[in-house]
Amino acid sequence: MTTLAERAEALDAADPLAALRAEFVLPPQVSSYLDGNSLGRPLRATRARLGSFVDGDWGTGLIRSWDAGWMDAPVELGDAIARITLGAAPGQTVVADSTTVMLYKLVRGAVAARPGRDQVVADTENFPTDRFVLEGVAAECGLEIVWLRTDPRTGPSAAQVRAAAGPRTALVLLSHVSYRSGFVADMPAITAAAHDAGALMLWDLCHSVGAVELELDRIGVDLAVGCTYKYLNGGPGAPAFGYLARSLHGAVRQPVQGWMGAADPFAMAPSYVPATGIRQLISGTPPIVGMLPMRDMLDLIERAGMAAVRAKSVLLTELVIEAYDELLAPLGVELGSPRDPAARGGHVTLDHPSFQGLLGSLWERGVIPDFRPPRGLRIGLSPLSTSFAEVAHSLTVVAELLHAAAAP
Repeated sequence: MTTLAERAEALDAADPLAALRAEFVLPPQVSSYLDGNSLGRPLRATRARLGSFVDGDWGTGLIRSWDAGWMDAPVELGDAIARITLGAAPGQTVVADSTTVMLYKLVRGAVAARPGRDQVVADTENFPTDRFVLEGVAAECGLEIVWLRTDPRTGPSAAQVRAAAGPRTALVLLSHVSYRSGFVADMPAITAAAHDAGALMLWDLCHSVGAVELELDRIGVDLAVGCTYKYLNGGPGAPAFGYLARSLHGAVRQPVQGWMGAADPFAMAPSYVPATGIRQLISGTPPIVGMLPMRDMLDLIERAGMAAVRAKSVLLTELVIEAYDELLAPLGVELGSPRDPAARGGHVTLDHPSFQGLLGSLWERGVIPDFRPPRGLRIGLSPLSTSFAEVAHSLTVVAELLHAAAAP
């Protein structure tokens, strides 16, 4: 029987995307980076891009660069994200703000677009930002939140949405991939359930984009939001994107009325007239510097193809589950993610009461996973920068540390 390390070596040798890993910054002191679902590694090409920007567009072009491309960057980059990762046509995606701010804009605009409806549907296991933003909008607008009580190891189902949504429902807000378990919700069925109730559907794609294939236009998604510093490797604080289906342009009006979202920003008009199309989602000056790094990752994903990225993601997470069965289950570790690859995103969560205490020792060994209280070790696998050998090494180290902690 082959060892875990030997199986990982064979998978790396057969990996058609293996050569792309060399395009990332790979410091020798990090033996295994398993937090790509929180902050992706930078690409080496980004060093040159940032330097060129300082000397060129900013240093030489100066303010003229607004006319030479900066003004169009939020929509142009949004179109690239849509084409490469979202399965969406141009003119429906824009890059601006943080995930939280973009989420507020879309939630607030969506509930206003359904007058006479005073309920919104969400689930208790969603990421805090989603729940907190929804609570704030509900308080602001006098809405009732209908909470779906979901299993943390799975997520919301279409049946739950159908049971909860009705003629009073304005909006359903859910995450496509659970931030805890990696569970992949049934986007087509849930979107259809929301629409059957006459509600709009807003998907949080933070743990989906760049790891799971998406088809927003085909499914008929209304609104979506996602961050770009995870699988799109945009760097810390990189701006989020918002998607608004073309059919809702003019019907959903976002509430943060700023000069860059006006029909003519430089008219300095006495009152606000929104831009037509997706530009209306912009509020203030776009974060041009923050948009630079993700361009390199989008180029790399386009070269690889999202189908190949997803295929490797599945193989990586399957290797984690193999290692779990072989090394960690006998030590009392529990699997907190689905075994079915079709129901599993780009990360696997392992649960054990000792994990939090092991983090310092893991870091000392160059193994960097993610931890989510109270006992979840998230193994986040960014397919283009993660090798199978990293997975085998890191989980072997986890097993060794658990053995040592349990020894008398």
